[in-house]
Amino acid sequence: MTKALEKSVGRALLVTARLHRSRMGERLNGLGLFPGQEQALKALQPAPMTMGELAALLRVKPPTVSKTIGRLSLQGLVTREGGNRDGRLVQVALTEAGHKTAAELDAVWNDVEEELLDKLDGKERKQLRKLLRKASKGLSKAGAETDDADADADLDEADSDA
Repeated sequence: MTKALEKSVGRALLVTARLHRSRMGERLNGLGLFPGQEQALKALQPAPMTMGELAALLRVKPPTVSKTIGRLSLQGLVTREGGNRDGRLVQVALTEAGHKTAAELDAVWNDVEEELLDKLDGKERKQLRKLLRKASKGLSKAGAETDDADADADLDEADSDA
């Protein structure tokens, strides 16, 4: 590996993101889920929505949402129902099992988050969040899409130092 690559922030971020995704995958597997499915479950937790609304919220293409919802439906975690007068608009909702699984995801996310940030103190954690948001904005302005709906919000003031 070259010195430039060793010092690359992008490479460090990529390695960290891959490790995080791998660890999340391991933990999600324990719940019978694949990476990405947790995002759909959490998005649907507050209320049912259409497939189009879910695709927009998750910032993915409609066929991706259809595939994810199809798999979650086979697992008994979501239902699809006609939602408007003519029945063409499909509403997706969590089942009772889906709500239970969605609630369990908070613990999984928090556990992996603690592993990720284990070596950082509260001030460093806050600083990292702020720096990652800034970096995300830079890429967003350069034409890359951000998947953080709160990227523009400065939540650090509301965040605890933990």
